Amino acid sequence: MTPPPKVPNADRRSREHLTEVEVERLMAAARQLGRHGQRDATMILLAYRHGLRVSELVSLRREQVDLRQGLLHVRRRKNGLPSAHPLRGPEIRALRKMLRDAPDSAYVFVSERKAPMTAANFRKLIARAGDKANLGMPIHPHMLRHSTGFKLANDGQDTRAIQHYLGHRNIQHTTLYTQIAAGRFNNFWKD
Repeated sequence: MTPPPKVPNADRRSREHLTEVEVERLMAAARQLGRHGQRDATMILLAYRHGLRVSELVSLRREQVDLRQGLLHVRRRKNGLPSAHPLRGPEIRALRKMLRDAPDSAYVFVSERKAPMTAANFRKLIARAGDKANLGMPIHPHMLRHSTGFKLANDGQDTRAIQHYLGHRNIQHTTLYTQIAAGRFNNFWKD
């Protein structure tokens, strides 16, 4: 017996990214899901602010976080380019709490058993938070990475800078975000 064919993403949702407001709603919903709400919201915040893939997020180690200098050393997967990203106030405060809660762990995000969070658990968490946030479409973790690119492109950031921020080796992967950035049409009509 063969499994049913996969439903194309375009048939399940109208877009593959979230707005900044939707990410905030997702984080608020994650905070309410259970006793690990702070950890879950922090994972969403870092995935969004740094365009992290699920595997990059769950494998984040303590030595990659430099709170004193306000830097996150990002090790990209899929042959991506590594980089150092600045950490802002909300991220620093959330990370301090995460690191205090599991002082003996080599990993930033851990389960109740102090083992590293798994990609599968994060996917489930995002789906549950998306349902609770009532965003009107099924949510998956990679949407946070797309949301990063879309936000940066809409903010008018340079395509080459976005490429390096997301760790893309090929700029063609980055131009997707500038193609869908609504802000690029703002000066077409002078009414």
